[in-house]
Amino acid sequence: MNSDYLPWKVLAAEVAVGIGSEGWSLDAVSEEESPDRTYEVEVAFSIAFAAPPVVHLGLTGFDLEQWSSSRLRLSVVTVSESGFVARLTTWRSSRVYSVTFQWFAVGA
Repeated sequence: MNSDYLPWKVLAAEVAVGIGSEGWSLDAVSEEESPDRTYEVEVAFSIAFAAPPVVHLGLTGFDLEQWSSSRLRLSVVTVSESGFVARLTTWRSSRVYSVTFQWFAVGA
């Protein structure tokens, strides 16, 4: 088969993390001038890609403290043939108790 015409592969799933997850600190109160608080999630693909795919994330659920401003950022940090790392970030007085997101990966 000509490698210029490899079939596309599409994978997708949902990830839920929160206060029960090891290393979770997004629910802690921080000072106004404190650095951002982050939590990283390693996601492994059920089937490896031939090259790093394009990964899209979508926030589908969250539990945030209602008494302060809600601040939450979801981003992809790294992508490889076998998986990716997603980063959740909050800052200042925001308290995040849980987050659910869906991901979608497309590649060869």
